[in-house]
Amino acid sequence: MQAISLTLVFAAALLASLLVKFWLATRQMRHVAAHRDAVPEPFTSTIALAAHQRAADYTLAKGRFGLLSMAFGAAVLLGWTLLGGIDTLNVAVRDALQPRFGSMAYQLALLTCFALIGSLLDLPFELYSTFRIEQRFGFNRMTWKLYVADMLKGALVGALIGLAVAALMLWIMGATGGLWWLWAWGAWMAFNLLILVLYPTVIAPLFNTFEPLADESLKARVQALMARCGFAAKGLFVMDGSKRSAHANAYFTGFGASKRVVFFDTLLNKLTPGEVEAVLAHELGHFKHKHVIKRIVSMFAISLAGFALLGWLSTQIWFYAGLGVRPSMGAPNDAVALLLFLLVTPVFGFFVSPLFAQLSRKHEFEADAYACQQASGHDLAGALLKLHEDNAATLTPDPLYVRFYYSHPPASERLAALARAPSSLQTA
Repeated sequence: MQAISLTLVFAAALLASLLVKFWLATRQMRHVAAHRDAVPEPFTSTIALAAHQRAADYTLAKGRFGLLSMAFGAAVLLGWTLLGGIDTLNVAVRDALQPRFGSMAYQLALLTCFALIGSLLDLPFELYSTFRIEQRFGFNRMTWKLYVADMLKGALVGALIGLAVAALMLWIMGATGGLWWLWAWGAWMAFNLLILVLYPTVIAPLFNTFEPLADESLKARVQALMARCGFAAKGLFVMDGSKRSAHANAYFTGFGASKRVVFFDTLLNKLTPGEVEAVLAHELGHFKHKHVIKRIVSMFAISLAGFALLGWLSTQIWFYAGLGVRPSMGAPNDAVALLLFLLVTPVFGFFVSPLFAQLSRKHEFEADAYACQQASGHDLAGALLKLHEDNAATLTPDPLYVRFYYSHPPASERLAALARAPSSLQTA
């Protein structure tokens, strides 16, 4: 009875989430299309009609493609769960490997096969997005050679790290008793913190080249800003983002003493030194308001609840049966429990995602306000306009779509807030 209830609840949640996603996506596309032929009033003097229409067309192209991707993703999820995909894969891998190589090898092979099949299913969509949509709008600079190299390096890094973490988790699940989920959570948190430290110097350089910032005047300006803000970084670097995409960005990476500032070369080519400083001041605002620490703590708390829930569900027969899997009687079900949990929780998590998006937008407003205190609000507004135009971000998103999905406020709201921000540097 519990299994049937879970089946019905999961099917209803999957259908409801899909319908809401389609409804929001179509609202967004209708709203953008309806405002395509006129630049919004606040931007008429700064954004050309051709740029506005390009952004609208880019949004519509991604929206239409997103509808297809959502439908396919829901079908794949249904196939893995209620239609018996994981059960079939599990039985095949278990029968082939478990008797000869043991439980750990069988479970790692199951996770590997699942990841490989999922990657192959996603590959056509990724290729179309990169080499058709991004190419059509002038953003893609990825060659086939670079794409294949990235894919192979990503697979190798993913296998080395992923299999090691998976083996550790599976060992903990099988060896530490009823409170395994607490030990697993501790190991998972330690791994995430380790990645924060190692990513800038070990992983990221495998995919991109990082050169020290060579512009001495900009370097002096950035260092003065960081000194005013009481922020220390290990270095200022420029990343060759232009070899893959025309999109621009800047970010902080690392944790503790390993923090570094990274500018995309595309960003430095598009913004003035004052605008770069303002963008960096915004990022420093996140640190000043402890947004990064708050997000890490939130991640810790949510993951602890998730591991505790998984610890309970993994012992319930109805959890497996309700999601289309016959639990093994002579082999561990730990890998199957992990797969089912990772597949199912996003369906239910979708309905609370607007709360996290709202919190993220609040943090962005706070970081903007801080940037106005430490740099020029006028320069920050100019940078936002340039980045919106260069990234073909629509200026006319649907308000409800924004409230549900946007982690950053729309340009109109951010610029209005910047205009109200009290700062002696605002028009510097």
